Amino acid sequence: MNLYNWIRRLKIAGKLPKKDEINSIFASFSKKEWIIFVVLLIILLASTLSILESINKSLMVSVPAYGGSVSEGIIGAPRFINPILANSPVDQDLVSLIYSGLMRKNPDGTLSPDLAEKYEMSKNGLIYTFTLKDKIYFQDGEPVTADDVIFTINKVKDSIIKSPRKADWDGVTATKINDKTIEFTLRQPYPSFLKNATIGVMPRSLWDNSPIELNEANISPIGSGPYMIKSVAKESSGVINSYELISFKKFILGEPYIKTISLHFYSNEDDLIKALGNNEVDQISSVTPLNADILKERNYQIDSSVLPRVFGLFFNQNQNQLFTDKIITQAIDQVIDKDKIVREVLFGYGVAIDNPIPPNMIAYQKLNEKDDISREEILKNAQNILAKDGWSKGSDGFLQKTTTDKNKKKKNTALEFSISTGNSPELVKTAELIQRDLAAVGIKVNIKTFEVGNLNQNIIRPRNYDSLLFGQIINHESDLFAFWHSSQRKDPGLNIALYTNAKVDKILEDASIIVDEQQRIKKYAQFEDEIKKDMPVVFLYSPNFIYVVSPKIKGFSFDRIISSTDRFSNVYSWYTETENVWKIFSK
Repeated sequence: MNLYNWIRRLKIAGKLPKKDEINSIFASFSKKEWIIFVVLLIILLASTLSILESINKSLMVSVPAYGGSVSEGIIGAPRFINPILANSPVDQDLVSLIYSGLMRKNPDGTLSPDLAEKYEMSKNGLIYTFTLKDKIYFQDGEPVTADDVIFTINKVKDSIIKSPRKADWDGVTATKINDKTIEFTLRQPYPSFLKNATIGVMPRSLWDNSPIELNEANISPIGSGPYMIKSVAKESSGVINSYELISFKKFILGEPYIKTISLHFYSNEDDLIKALGNNEVDQISSVTPLNADILKERNYQIDSSVLPRVFGLFFNQNQNQLFTDKIITQAIDQVIDKDKIVREVLFGYGVAIDNPIPPNMIAYQKLNEKDDISREEILKNAQNILAKDGWSKGSDGFLQKTTTDKNKKKKNTALEFSISTGNSPELVKTAELIQRDLAAVGIKVNIKTFEVGNLNQNIIRPRNYDSLLFGQIINHESDLFAFWHSSQRKDPGLNIALYTNAKVDKILEDASIIVDEQQRIKKYAQFEDEIKKDMPVVFLYSPNFIYVVSPKIKGFSFDRIISSTDRFSNVYSWYTETENVWKIFSK
């Protein structure tokens, strides 16, 4: 019986052959039939395995795995690694990795409970009650209790300590209800209160027995955050070179995937970039746009997100009366090429702005649709409105106007002012671009640059400038009060435009105590409209936070970043290792 007849017989019989029949059939195979049989069997097995592998792959997904490491370079040296005194970026970075607060900021800017299980707000917005989660621990194994929360807040409020976070908690009373419940009572409603509740909680037992400034825990801290200190490397002088952090397995939001994070400290940006090039570190942050552009050309991965910083040309009407003329300030605003500043100064790492509220700060942010007109038309329009206002070019090519003083004497007034600014390359180049733009329509600008300390002490504080090219850091909506309310015009106030508008004052006062977001948004929209009418400043740009990220990092995200430390908001979700598991086991 040959192979063909055997297959035909099975088909007719419609059943499997017996063992004796199978042996008989195999014994009857010729050499050629054996070869055909083996080939068919191999094809069958290969096809079966391929189908099974395909089915298995369709059921598998790649998921984060525990393990791996990453190293990061930071400019500066740690000094106060505690939430109360941390003021430098390096201290704040370490605090964000080591400590947890009642609330935690998410990469999209929203807030969610961290150490807190829940919170409740009274109808009048004056009382917040937080309930702590079960089984929350510090990195030394001690439980986190209401006593630790109240201790931390009371130390922040202590006027002797002078915490940079003190203003956030003035007027707030913290009361322990029980070991798991804390009640905060406010003097008046405060929309940003929940953001303040992200402050890291410190273990009372570690800090209560010595002055906070002198406590060894400043450089060997213990928190309840995603990472804890494993080791520290120091120079012979005692200066800290690096920290090695390991994941805290009892972190309440889940054990971080990356096992080790090493932080290395450098004194300047040149050394930082050199360390990246030498593979001493995998990633670095807060580099200048120029260096970011260079690193991008070298194929480094650059992530960036716009910061709530408002850079502008602030006018001082008290020192230069030209700025009381809105025609002049409007012409200046039209002529300055903001997009060119973003391209040539920030290398694209920023956005041009026209408003006092930075992008991504408030949900209502309007889309600014610009008219599609040429540069030539913009300059011509500005020249025309200045000409109608009586300005004409003199022999030097700059604009001037003949005016009559109170004694009826005629005099020529030049359309000229100075720009005072810091001596950083970005600010100097921005001032030069502005000078060039304004010269094109006959406005003469003199540039005065100062070292930062001198600028603050001798120029800004006494308000000794015609115009000031400067930036505002707006961490919360409430900061707008400090920059624009008339009560803040004089030092130490931050109203550097010396702006006065009773309507704006009332709007800011009302907005600062409105808890309902939609009602608050309406107030800030009114605020922006008033600022635009008065033109006390030409808004220029908001820069980006720039992060050179290791390509091996996955799960990294930041959509709305207020400060550089926000890059670590979801650090416990970062991962470098993966594993394949069936879909049913991936959740």
